[in-house]
Amino acid sequence: MAGALTGAHSMTSRVASMTAYPEPGATRLAFTGRLDAEGAGAVWDATMDAAAAARGGDLTLDLRDVTLCDMAGAAFLLATEAAYAAAPGFSGETPAIRALIERARAASAPQPKPPDGRKFDPLAWIALGSRAAVEGIAFLGEAVLAAISLPSRRRMLRVKDVLRYADQAGVRALPLIVLLGYLIGLILAFQSAVPMRRFGADLYVPNLVAISLLRELGPLLAAVILSGRTGSAFAAEIGTMKVNEEVDAMVTMGLDPMTMLVLPRMIAVMLVMPAMTIVLELAGLAGMTTVMMGFGYPPATIATQVQSAATSGDLYGGLFKGVCFGLAVAAVGCRAGLGTGIGPRAVGLSATAAVVGGIVATIFLDGLFAVMFYRLNL
Repeated sequence: MAGALTGAHSMTSRVASMTAYPEPGATRLAFTGRLDAEGAGAVWDATMDAAAAARGGDLTLDLRDVTLCDMAGAAFLLATEAAYAAAPGFSGETPAIRALIERARAASAPQPKPPDGRKFDPLAWIALGSRAAVEGIAFLGEAVLAAISLPSRRRMLRVKDVLRYADQAGVRALPLIVLLGYLIGLILAFQSAVPMRRFGADLYVPNLVAISLLRELGPLLAAVILSGRTGSAFAAEIGTMKVNEEVDAMVTMGLDPMTMLVLPRMIAVMLVMPAMTIVLELAGLAGMTTVMMGFGYPPATIATQVQSAATSGDLYGGLFKGVCFGLAVAAVGCRAGLGTGIGPRAVGLSATAAVVGGIVATIFLDGLFAVMFYRLNL
């Protein structure tokens, strides 16, 4: 044999040592002691240098005198293999050390890239939309049947629950409704008055804002607020009951979840939506009045313009839209809650689906009402 090159020897038996035995065309690295974090650190540099120098020849890692090898030692042996840039031979390893090396090699293997979730699959989207539509229609059918059967199940519908949901959806939302309505009216009036003043038509800004609020923006913004506040709350409440198996317990006891959980929420929302719509419209008109008074118009003139532009049909049409929007938001929120899956993320996903679905349903219904009102010349 050629002379032996020794790294980190003359140490205690508790620390590893490595001795390199170079031969023509082959190198053997003999390890002794404990190949743990401390031992691997003691012989790391010498082992990496020896493994790199052995490239182009055969390399054998002799582990017969190793007293302990943990995961840190297995990672050290794989790093030696990487420095050698090839698969070395092993000799003297125990079955436990061999299994540990294989486990470390499997853990360090490159993981396959996950499929690109951004890939657009039209068929998958169509199937998903169709399934959601079918489930929504089935839910509406169950709600209608529950409403028809309500006289025989009136004990399941508690008035206290309806009042509590009405307070949650309407009364507690009034500060936000007033603030948002006032800001919307102020912004609409200011953004409309600036360009209309060029043509001397800023007097008609109250007409524009009043019609916009009464016919479209009032019920639409009230429904968006309802979806963000109440629709998500409905989904989270019912979803938590679904995860805790309380809904299944109700069914086992012979109670109808549609009558006890869904109908009270839908009735409460239908009751408060007209009031929320009117409050938002009044707040918007107040914001518009603030801007017009800043431009020098007296309140009497502003009120006259509003009365000449807006009609009772605009008001009643907006209130009818608000009731329909509220019904859709409540139905979507309750449907998302009853469809909650299993797991810690299920309730959050249901709340998100309720907000998104409520807003989409509101916009869709608004488009249908726009076409219907145009055809009916309303």
